[in-house]
Amino acid sequence: MAKVKAKDKKGRKITLKTAKNSIRISFDGGRRLDLSKMGITTFPTCILKLADVDELDLSRNMLKKIPSSIEKFQKLRWLDLHSNQLEELPAAIGTLQSLFYLNICNNKLTTKGLPEELKLLKNLCILNLGLNCLDSIPTTLGEMKELQEIGVFDNALTTIPDSVKKLPKLKKLNAKRNPFPDSTKPEEHVDSIKRIETLYIVEEKDLCCQDERDKVNKLKNVISSPSNDPSFSSLLTPNSSAKNNQEEWRLKDK
Repeated sequence: MAKVKAKDKKGRKITLKTAKNSIRISFDGGRRLDLSKMGITTFPTCILKLADVDELDLSRNMLKKIPSSIEKFQKLRWLDLHSNQLEELPAAIGTLQSLFYLNICNNKLTTKGLPEELKLLKNLCILNLGLNCLDSIPTTLGEMKELQEIGVFDNALTTIPDSVKKLPKLKKLNAKRNPFPDSTKPEEHVDSIKRIETLYIVEEKDLCCQDERDKVNKLKNVISSPSNDPSFSSLLTPNSSAKNNQEEWRLKDK
């Protein structure tokens, strides 16, 4: 296991050597930089020298900010930032045109913290915004025509925009545990569109996440063949108490 150099109460400092030792090869031959669960409080600038990786995992750390330099990761297809302390995303995230998976679940994101440039991710297929502080969903997400799975569970939403409900390829929408008006349950937002499946979230104690190499393998041709309609597994619900040995979360109808 890669060693991490301690850096007093400010968190842990990741060296370039540590980062290089954290690169793994995914099932489809892509290069994955896994810096999850390392107690990082500041985005490690040394990894900009490894910006040619296909996947970047910074989940389950203590990051409060993602810098604009994230734009250097132009080959990224898979970005996992779940379970940090992010309150906003940089506009530069919209430059990651190869991205098809973005997980920013379990942070402190507000609606204002989502940049308009997010809509520029034209190849994004899976977006997880669950367990944040969103009081509304930007209607601009309706411009992301390749979206097939969206997670917005455990926020402060009172409605789902029509522009999102009418996304042409949307198959799964997890909008559970939001304060929708009693007269408008989450199901009523999506039942009129049969292609959308509302998923049921598990109890907090059961939340976990799964190693998604299989999903990456299935999606590896999405960018080159956007017309393909691959079959996805259920939206995952990771959080800071996720199990070390990742496994598929169990869906329960509460």
